[in-house]
Amino acid sequence: MAGRSVDEVRDGVELTNLDAPLFDDAGGVTKRELVDHLDAFADRILPGLADRPLSVVRARPGQAPFMQKNLPRGAPDRIPTLPVWAASSQRTVHYPLCPDRRTLLWFGNQRAIELHPTLLPHDATTTGELVIDLDPPDDGGFAQVVAAAQLVRTALDAVGMDAAVKTSGAKGLHLVVPLSEPLAIDDAFAATRALAARAEALGPDTATTAFIRADRGGRVFLDPTRAGGATLVAAYSPRARPGLPVSFPVAWDDLEHVTPADFTVRTAAGLLGGTDPWRDLRPAPAPLPADVVEEGHRIPVPRVQAMHEGKRRKRARERGES
Repeated sequence: MAGRSVDEVRDGVELTNLDAPLFDDAGGVTKRELVDHLDAFADRILPGLADRPLSVVRARPGQAPFMQKNLPRGAPDRIPTLPVWAASSQRTVHYPLCPDRRTLLWFGNQRAIELHPTLLPHDATTTGELVIDLDPPDDGGFAQVVAAAQLVRTALDAVGMDAAVKTSGAKGLHLVVPLSEPLAIDDAFAATRALAARAEALGPDTATTAFIRADRGGRVFLDPTRAGGATLVAAYSPRARPGLPVSFPVAWDDLEHVTPADFTVRTAAGLLGGTDPWRDLRPAPAPLPADVVEEGHRIPVPRVQAMHEGKRRKRARERGES
């Protein structure tokens, strides 16, 4: 095949064009560096992908990175898939699963840079953790995100809970709260809304739960919608940005002394040795107070609220109102 040059075979996977740039704006990072990173972190990455439908962000020479959900044609038959009906697009998506190193290496050879598994295995009805995604404003610095994360931690501490924290690999942070008892998905959404609202109340000039971007006013968005079938970039996954930063676990005491750019495919492996901080830094699972769930169920679902508000504002504009 034209342009196909097999440079190496690992675990039966043919790896091609390894010394080519990964994509045009990768900052000089090569495909080999991506594959080497995924291989070095396979034992740490794979547990977070187990039995979860996987979306990936891929790159091709001369093209911008793009999200891919269906397993591409020509993929090895050994890669399992999970058909999921997507109501938004009215079609069945054949999501791949990534159960082993061979499959992870195959994805690396496909220039699959970002790994976005669902938070739960398909059809799961309960969860063992809550997730709050902290999204900074476009002009916000990382210190602002850290300040918002501390608000969330204070809200958690008030109910006897704690979170593990990792960089998103972009500009934000992900907080994961282990639960001592399984929680129904609807209750997980509600509890996340309540905790985000409590954190916002502690620092309304720093953080917001406003789902509509124009309403955030330069504050960090505490996203309460990461539950159930939502996705979250995997710990140790690279991101399709210059230099390929990595979503990386950070101890709370170190947050003020790092930046997301400290963790890349070129530096991450050297920072860990044989450790797995995403496992080691997780706090003990804690019970979720019932009043947190009850409070959350009284808070409107953000997407639904934003949809109704958007329609209201559109009608107001059409009437010439402010």
